[in-house]
Order: sequence, then structure tokens, then C-alpha cells
Amino acid sequence: MVHMINREDWADDPEHWRGELQGAAHGANISVIFSRLADRGGGPRLHQHPYPETFIVRSGEALFTVGGEEIRAAAGQIVVVPPNTPHKFTNAGSAALETIDIHESGIFITEWLE
Repeated sequence: MVHMINREDWADDPEHWRGELQGAAHGANISVIFSRLADRGGGPRLHQHPYPETFIVRSGEALFTVGGEEIRAAAGQIVVVPPNTPHKFTNAGSAALETIDIHESGIFITEWLE
């Protein structure tokens, strides 16, 4: 069965790609966060998941902390974080940071570490 998911079902903001989708409700074993961080330094605090998370940087510049390593990523780059690895990211540029964050789980499972 095909599932069509409309923007109003996941988007928090009709002007920007920002919102969340848990795929299990639609027969998918992934969940997606469409993130838009307008302010430099903004981003989620340190956390981890029991599955890999893949970040697609759509625009802007990000500073990822993965384990004890810092990684800079810019538009067009993809960062894959292994399961059970502490990570966070911030907007490291002067423009908005937009990412698509793919969780390899039909629901979000997050352990906040700070």
C-alpha cells in the first residue's frame, strides 16, 4: 500500500522545511526531522540513538560533535553517525542551517545526555 503524506501533516512552518515525521504510522522504518536553525550556535543538545542517524546538509554550515570529534559540514555534505554514539550539532555559519535528519527507526528513540 502506498502512503501519501501531505506537508501539513509534518511541517511546523508553511514557509520553511521544518518539522518531523515518524514513519511507523505510514508503514516506513525511518523517521525524519526537517531542521532549520536560523541563529548561529543553535542546535540540539548532546544525545544518542540506538540506531544510525544520517544528516543531509541542505544549506548553511554545521559543526557536529560526534563522540569526541568535531566535524564541519556544509551544504551538499552528508554525515552518518553510528548507533549509540553521543552527538549534537550547531549552526556554525551566518546563514540559516537546513538539514534533513534520517533516523533508521519508525519512531524516534532519543536518550538526552545533557
